Amino acid sequence: LAVSLFDQFMSPVYLGIPLLALSLTLPWILYPTPSSRWLNNRLLTTQNWFINRFTQQIFLPLNVNGHKWALILTSLMIFLTTLNTFGLLPYTFTPTTQLSLNLALAFPLWLATVLIGLRNQPTAALGHLLPEGTPTPLIPILVIIETISLLIRPLALGVRLTANLTAGHLLMQLTSTAAFVLLPTMPSVAALTMVLLFLLTLLEVAVAMIQAYVFVLLLSLYLQENV
Repeated sequence: LAVSLFDQFMSPVYLGIPLLALSLTLPWILYPTPSSRWLNNRLLTTQNWFINRFTQQIFLPLNVNGHKWALILTSLMIFLTTLNTFGLLPYTFTPTTQLSLNLALAFPLWLATVLIGLRNQPTAALGHLLPEGTPTPLIPILVIIETISLLIRPLALGVRLTANLTAGHLLMQLTSTAAFVLLPTMPSVAALTMVLLFLLTLLEVAVAMIQAYVFVLLLSLYLQENV
């Protein structure tokens, strides 16, 4: 049972060819491309409104230097939201349940924010490692603690996204299996389980969107510290 539960998180392979790259690139095809017309259709207008609102929300606390990250962070938000939500469909694979992929997204972007801070304002960036007014005996310990907390940020970003999605998928699979098994023997209990599964699915759709937003929001906060 343990093996079959976690089979859904294995990277799909067809004829020995890994399909992870395909599952990462195909969602982009589903989005409408902007046209050169003066008036867009409803779908494009809704998409543009969402992107504009999200960009304003994320970059409101940042100064002008941080606005250069608008394209990459907005694209990352749309990308993660798409992968997370499409992974809830039957017979699909969720690439963001792979810790390696999430760390590959989190680590370079976190490192870029740190390097920007060290290049533009090295004193302020290093000053984050030691809070103001620290007693002298505690300085070495606090510097070590702050350094560890800084280095653990990309790991926390990747693990948070992976753990939330993996837990949700497992919970949905367990609930659906219970409903399927109980249906012949206890139909009333199976019906209640199906209602629970429906509510759980709605919750997972919300979690998929919220986790993508949290991932990008934390990256923008790390950027805010360094610009």
